[in-house]
Amino acid sequence: MTGDGIFTGHGMTNRLKTAQSIRVRTLGFRALRSGGLEPVGIPRSKLRLVGGQAEVIRRWGPAAIVTLAAMAALTALTAAPSADAAANQTHPARVVAATAPRVAGEPIMAIVSIQSQQVTFYDADGWIQRAPVSSGTKGRETPAGIFSVIEKDKDHHSSLYDDAWMPNMQRITWSGIALHGGPLPGYAASHGCVRMPYDFAEKLFDKTRIGMRVIISPLDAEPVAFSHPALFVPKQKVIDAVPARAEALAREADAAAKVAAAAKTAFTTAKREAAPAPAAVLKLERLKSRADAELAYTDKVLAAAKTDEAKAKAEDVKQKVAAKVEGLRTQLEAAKADAKTKQDALAAADAAAKATEAKRVETAKAAKDAKLTLEPVSVFISRATQKLYVRRPTHDRAPEAGEMFDTTLEVPVTIQNPDKPIGTHIFTAVAHAKAGLRWTEVTIDNGDDAKSALDRVTIPQDVLNRIAPTTLPRSSIIISDEPPNRETNYRTEFVVVLNNQPQGGLAMRRPAEVPVARSDGWNGDFFGFNRQRDWSSAYGDPRSSDPRWRGGQYDYQRQNSQYDSRRQNGPYDYRRQQGGW
Repeated sequence: MTGDGIFTGHGMTNRLKTAQSIRVRTLGFRALRSGGLEPVGIPRSKLRLVGGQAEVIRRWGPAAIVTLAAMAALTALTAAPSADAAANQTHPARVVAATAPRVAGEPIMAIVSIQSQQVTFYDADGWIQRAPVSSGTKGRETPAGIFSVIEKDKDHHSSLYDDAWMPNMQRITWSGIALHGGPLPGYAASHGCVRMPYDFAEKLFDKTRIGMRVIISPLDAEPVAFSHPALFVPKQKVIDAVPARAEALAREADAAAKVAAAAKTAFTTAKREAAPAPAAVLKLERLKSRADAELAYTDKVLAAAKTDEAKAKAEDVKQKVAAKVEGLRTQLEAAKADAKTKQDALAAADAAAKATEAKRVETAKAAKDAKLTLEPVSVFISRATQKLYVRRPTHDRAPEAGEMFDTTLEVPVTIQNPDKPIGTHIFTAVAHAKAGLRWTEVTIDNGDDAKSALDRVTIPQDVLNRIAPTTLPRSSIIISDEPPNRETNYRTEFVVVLNNQPQGGLAMRRPAEVPVARSDGWNGDFFGFNRQRDWSSAYGDPRSSDPRWRGGQYDYQRQNSQYDSRRQNGPYDYRRQQGGW
């Protein structure tokens, strides 16, 4: 689903055509331990190894294949760099892959340095793996900012760039930016992705998890130990009480769901029984109206009768019609009474169904919130929107791909001197400590230093009361001048992109359109769908003209009411991404 072009040699084209228009997609070569060369970027299913060499399976003869491979290899080794490639080769020393001389823990974050063309993975105690990378070339630059791993694919192939092989892919945007194995020419050469050494990408693939923080910095950056009174301090007693509370709320939610289901069944039965009543009343009203007309006519016939025999006959007819009218009147009154009874029963069943459904939603949300309390919390404070956003992973699979993230709350936040840049800072709780949690800080954009940035922010006390007591390792606080990027949706954690850095690799990709819901409060009242709002234009965002620009947080929520006559029926339309993956 990601797209990342791979150049042959130093920027040369990767398409060669024969007279028969047969393409050989040789995207470059890499050295084998045997001393031979293997083409890179061709799906493994289309390669076979012959004597340690990779051969493209085509209709050409062996001699033509060997000749083509030799020509491509010679070109890759001898061609002079293009102007763009030369501009990217700004670092005098090549980065060398390295492993920390200690037992490594689970990776908590990865930091990519665009300047040094390097990626470093960190656990709770510091760096554990480091390797060179190749980021986006000029015009297709890898966006600098804050991301997280949202999907992993061991054997990924691009649908944008000739089925190019991108092994051990770890996606960070749904439009196609990812970390994956790829060729490293020694400078920025990709179409926006971050290429890592093949063996390095394979080694890290099984060690990372969905939600791991990925920071892409324009310059070199690293996490440093940090403490501040504003950082969340958990309460162990509260954390210890969460499982029992979550279990009790889950039982309450199950009971409420059963009651709601029974009420729904009763509502359906009452609706079915009440449905024929109006038609029965209407039919009897029409019959009685005709009978009344007949009775009126008999009066005229009786008045016009001249003889005793005619009068007697007319009177007899009148009596019969009058009896018919009386019978229909009795039936009509009974039908109306029955219809009213059934309508009253239907209204009561409807009210009960709505009440029990509201209770089901309330208890389900309480149970879900209690369960999510045991997940790391991510907080994003945006100077652009003057809001605080909170998300937690649900570990529930999304219909299309990836996992869904829960929007816990979204509230206004007070930032001192709101027109003054604050920078972009990431505070991460990396481990438990005696005083609560051990935090680190990474700064990737100019503005205030980390301490001054936290000093300027006032988080509402009720928000602190809700979040801080149950904060766990891997939780984070992001403070930035930027708004949530347009890539943020219900299948991502926060995506924050630095708008003062080139974003060619992101701008060229069209973001997915997904159904979203928003709430300006944090009472869980998420109803109704809106199209995902574009937080930023192709290279910038509305903040450039209005630093106080505001917007709602992206989130996916199902419609909860099952009894609203305005409710849309049928499955939700999960809009597929427009454009190639």
